[in-house]
Amino acid sequence: MRQAQRHTLDGISFRLFSDPDLSWLQRYGKAFVIIDQTGSGCVCFGMDDGITKRFVKVAGLDTIHAEIDPERSIETLKKAVDVYKSLEHPHLITLLDNFSIDHGYAAVFEWACGSCLFEHWNFDQYRNGKPDPRKRFRMLPAEKKLCAAEVLFSFLEHVAQRGYVAVDFYDGSLIYDFEKDTLKICDIDLFEKEPLINTIGKDFWGTKRLKAPEEYEKGAVIDERTNEFTLGALLFDFFGQYTTEQIRARYQNARFVPCALKDWSLGPHSYKVVCQAVDPDPDRRYKTIALFHEAFKNAVEKER
Repeated sequence: MRQAQRHTLDGISFRLFSDPDLSWLQRYGKAFVIIDQTGSGCVCFGMDDGITKRFVKVAGLDTIHAEIDPERSIETLKKAVDVYKSLEHPHLITLLDNFSIDHGYAAVFEWACGSCLFEHWNFDQYRNGKPDPRKRFRMLPAEKKLCAAEVLFSFLEHVAQRGYVAVDFYDGSLIYDFEKDTLKICDIDLFEKEPLINTIGKDFWGTKRLKAPEEYEKGAVIDERTNEFTLGALLFDFFGQYTTEQIRARYQNARFVPCALKDWSLGPHSYKVVCQAVDPDPDRRYKTIALFHEAFKNAVEKER
């Protein structure tokens, strides 16, 4: 069994199976946050030079939580750089630079202020009763969450127009600034060009809380209607109420289930629209994100 090594950078500790030279990070100032608990095999550094904050994602460092080997992690980040360039959008974090390092690869982004809506690496700090960012977001007034939903519709329509499919897109890909009430999209590393086929089967990328049925089926088509399902599932988490047991069941059964109408904080018109978006049969969903968007806006307008 391999032994992880504990490292320290600017007083912040993190663990790796490797011992890399990270002295080059000093050009971006000092680290103020380090995220090493990623399945992607990347370590993410929040760096501050006293003037500008940056988000530096480094692949190839052999993290202890990696679901892929360092070589695959490097290949994935290199490919992701092209995705960020192709899908540039006002609500997507901005790529500033990318380059090879010793035994790895780095991508540098503008820092996005706010909190990730699924901070799995920080769960321990919320066990004292303090609401985590996801719960805090769900407590916001409906109008603020509707503005966030508009960001997601806009971005996913843009993704479809550019011929891409969103893969592994979930609340962990979202950063919400509670002071300015703005939403940023921060992780699109696994997005793919169409056409896309699920060649993996049930272990296709994505959380079991939100995945569409075709994301469990080997040989199934992954397309814009899959993205529609993901967005619909996110909207149910935005505007619906789920018990801890119901959320656990979504994981255990590997199946997303809409909340009951009584637990939906908007009205019956929007509930019906979003239910159609998460229909298990792709052919019964809206044909495009744009059509889903139009139906949702019309429904919400009726309910105002």
